Amino acid sequence: MLSMSFSTTPRIVLRDGALDDLPAMFAEFGVRHVALVTDAGLVRAGLVAPVEARLRAAGIAVTVYDEVQADPPERIVLAAVEKLGAAGVDGVFAIGGGSAMDTAKLVAYLLRSPCELATIYGVDLAQGPRLPLILAPTTAGTGSEVTPISIVTTPTEEKKGVVSRRLLPDVALLDPNLTLGLPPAVTAATGIDAMVHAIEAFTSRRLKNPLSDVLAKQALALLSANLPVVLKDGQDKAARGAMLLGSCLAGMAFANAPVAAVHALAYPLGGRYHVPHGLSNALMLLPVLRFNLSAAAPLYAELAPSVGAEGHSAEAFLAAVERLVAGCEMPKRLHELQVTRDSLPQLAADAMQQQRLLINNPVELTEADALRLYEEAF
Repeated sequence: MLSMSFSTTPRIVLRDGALDDLPAMFAEFGVRHVALVTDAGLVRAGLVAPVEARLRAAGIAVTVYDEVQADPPERIVLAAVEKLGAAGVDGVFAIGGGSAMDTAKLVAYLLRSPCELATIYGVDLAQGPRLPLILAPTTAGTGSEVTPISIVTTPTEEKKGVVSRRLLPDVALLDPNLTLGLPPAVTAATGIDAMVHAIEAFTSRRLKNPLSDVLAKQALALLSANLPVVLKDGQDKAARGAMLLGSCLAGMAFANAPVAAVHALAYPLGGRYHVPHGLSNALMLLPVLRFNLSAAAPLYAELAPSVGAEGHSAEAFLAAVERLVAGCEMPKRLHELQVTRDSLPQLAADAMQQQRLLINNPVELTEADALRLYEEAF
């Protein structure tokens, strides 16, 4: 008998101008002072000021925290909690990529359920309440707006995750206007990242279920069809919206059927070399797909139509994914990012610390296997 559990963000709004609804949404939660979590780049790009002005015009106070960094370090999360707690905020909004959204999730939780951050790393250890939380992604990649996960970089450069349904936001706002300014390289890396989420959810050894399967297939169809379009014309609002939806569906899928070795091998690249998460996933995708072929071939064949493959086989699926990656303007090899060959054994050792992810991989992966995969990507 089938047994499954599925959780996601209770309200998802996708439309042109979705941010217009933000003040009314916070008013529904009785929020009077919003923490606006973002990064300095988005402030400079002019995306934050209109949101702040819209909230203030509705009579809602705003305190901005714009010091979010990629692969958010613990100290940034804790600094945000300290500043925003002192300001007396009673609701949290994030506009940005996965780093801003992951930071906001923990801010919302820790301000309502104070504890040592290290005590909630792991699965279902965060069980307290949080402040009202709304997230608006500016990239079609992480799907963090619908996942119960926040990834943090520890002082030892290790990636650790807080995984709990308490981190699911109240609302995900998907507004294609927020992604129109993404440069092609970021569009490509985040788009491939979202595809990784869908593929790994569909092939996950643990917790794979019919709902996540349907979402993963639909996500791949949207992403693979629209990524070439937005790379050619970044102002195509319909295609940008389709990418946001694809990323969101992929996030819903992997939040319930967890990701595996691609992510386990990507995290050390972010922790040690600060390679953006989407790019690190994109770099490790094809080596891991080939490594998993012995067990995942029937599943790859099922996914082939979703990526527009020329045939219904695992080989056709791999060829289609390889073509999509090849068409992206982004680094394709680790050595292009100043990753050194002599660091690969340490990266492999680091990857083995990601057992939370590796147990989901369709093929058991050893440290020696991880080293070979890094060498293949080098």
